Amino acid sequence: MRSTILTASAALAAALAACGPAPAQPPAPGQTGAPVETRSPNSPDQKPAFANQTRAPGLNSNTTGQYQVLASGLEHPWGLAFLPSGEILVTERAGRLRVLSKDGKLSPAVAGLPAVFASGQGGLLDVILDPAYATNGLIYWSYAEADGGVNGTTVARGKLALGAAPRLENVQVIWRQAPKMDSALHFGGRLAFAPDGKLFITTGERSMLAGRVQSQNLDSTLGKVVRINADGSIPADNPFAKTPNAKPEIWSLGHRNIQAAALDPSGQLWTVEHGARGGDELNRPEPGKNYGWPVATYGEEYSGRTIGEGITGKEGLEQPVYYWDPVIAPSGMAFYEASLFPGLKGSLLIGSLREQHVDRLVLKDGKVVGEERLFTDIGGRVRDVRVGPEGAIYVVTDEDDGKLIKITPKR
Repeated sequence: MRSTILTASAALAAALAACGPAPAQPPAPGQTGAPVETRSPNSPDQKPAFANQTRAPGLNSNTTGQYQVLASGLEHPWGLAFLPSGEILVTERAGRLRVLSKDGKLSPAVAGLPAVFASGQGGLLDVILDPAYATNGLIYWSYAEADGGVNGTTVARGKLALGAAPRLENVQVIWRQAPKMDSALHFGGRLAFAPDGKLFITTGERSMLAGRVQSQNLDSTLGKVVRINADGSIPADNPFAKTPNAKPEIWSLGHRNIQAAALDPSGQLWTVEHGARGGDELNRPEPGKNYGWPVATYGEEYSGRTIGEGITGKEGLEQPVYYWDPVIAPSGMAFYEASLFPGLKGSLLIGSLREQHVDRLVLKDGKVVGEERLFTDIGGRVRDVRVGPEGAIYVVTDEDDGKLIKITPKR
């Protein structure tokens, strides 16, 4: 498929500006200013636990992007991965895995995938390469799997055979969420390999009261970060591996719906999860720790009522590193350590579904010190964000006509 270049329309920008007061001027490059969020919070009486836990100072890296559409017509793409040979893997939530060739051609659906429960937020989700892909050819993917009238998040792996009709061989399921539930929501599903070869899996609590309470239960993998070996076995040093009646794969608990996961340059796992109204969170999950949901959380129910007792903190529960109120609906993230966008080096980039941009956070000593909204004219719900081998930023837009877009500096 031939690439397409997208450019912003100056006339449209002028027309929009004429519809209301001019927005506040961003700070000069390298300086901090007012927070980028200007909407009223859903929960104005809730206060952050420490400085810059929300509405951190606004930043201006003076970054603008040129958008190259590498593939379009994708049905709600969800995840992507780069093959060392130059191809790109893209998942479609409808249940298809596609290969984008180096010359821009999109393959037919890769054969050999297990049956996918494609309903609501369920479907084919993330995809990731084995750390030793160059020698074993293995890829891993997460998906929603049905079992009678219930369903849940599942992870499988297989050997990828490329060609005109790509296929997966020796497919095996290596992990299943338990218990499965009758819900089409909150599957989590991000995958991340740690430097030691362990695989992190994020889950959701299925957006129903029966699942929500299980975020706090150790006999359930709903609302958890899970850590397994690449073959599905359980690492002996997992925090609950020797706890009676606990699921030994649990790494951390008390999560709502984690749809972003990435390792920082030091190898530390970071996640972002969807909150209710005003409770999106950035966390740095540590082994055995409890991140609060639904006992203590920022934000409120969609009805406007308080969540549980309406508290935002409690002894024994971890505070989020950062939260957004109102929400941005975050999904997909990557640490930017390349040189193509020098002003972004060292930043954390997070996709925004609701606000349709890439959110940039700058961290110092494990805390957020600044925030910037990038690529606000991209024109789609940003589902995943990845950094390519050449330093370009790649996103997929979660739409009926979803796109895989390569972003390079605008010259």
